[in-house]
Amino acid sequence: MKSDTPVTPPRRNFLRQVITVASAAPLSTQFVGAAGLTAVSGAALAADAAAAAPASVPVALGYQSFSGDESAFTESMVNIMCPADKLSPNGVDSGLALFIDRQLAGAFGKGVKRYMQGPWHQGKPELGPQLPLTPEQFYKAGIAVANQVCQTRFGKTFDMLTAADGDAFLHDIAAGKVDGQRVSLASWFNDLVYPLFTQACFADPIYGGNNGKVFWKMIGYPGLPATHHLDVVNFRGKPYPGAKDPKSIADFS
Repeated sequence: MKSDTPVTPPRRNFLRQVITVASAAPLSTQFVGAAGLTAVSGAALAADAAAAAPASVPVALGYQSFSGDESAFTESMVNIMCPADKLSPNGVDSGLALFIDRQLAGAFGKGVKRYMQGPWHQGKPELGPQLPLTPEQFYKAGIAVANQVCQTRFGKTFDMLTAADGDAFLHDIAAGKVDGQRVSLASWFNDLVYPLFTQACFADPIYGGNNGKVFWKMIGYPGLPATHHLDVVNFRGKPYPGAKDPKSIADFS
């Protein structure tokens, strides 16, 4: 199924992956798999993460997990990854930062279903990050390290960079060209940050992202209910009327 409006998304690598369209995207297409951490003790990393994540976190948009520095980094990052254009608002206005915050503040971010007893050994890339940190701690530790690198390289934190410098920096992180010393920033970005970003774009708006169902409309996804198996056949290669007004969980609540 597809919408009436042709989809020609500039600058969005995540959308190219989903609908297989060639475009010039701001992020590297070479995702670097890594174990996530260099050989240091879990206790030291946990302490670093705790120091980077102050307990008092409520800020402007009602974030539940982010501190001021973390929200500034995330907002700048999602705006670079999703700049405003004729297809969608910028990342913040699309709710992407809010979605990421909510995920990190919830069961996923707290590592509720993760085995956290160790031992922590370097694992194969296909096993994913082998971490003594929850996703929330890993996310925050990565921001702290990335900002330190930015201070060294640019003399300012990530949120103060120009869009061009910030985009180039994210390219370098994704390609494994930024040495985070204690934290593998390549794994941090490719295994945690970027997946959260794509989920924020295409998840149901009830979870905080995809405001106005803009990304569903962009790819012609009609939303709920999940009874479109015959429509996929009957409307293949043709505009699907329901794509103009996709339905979310909230529409049935």
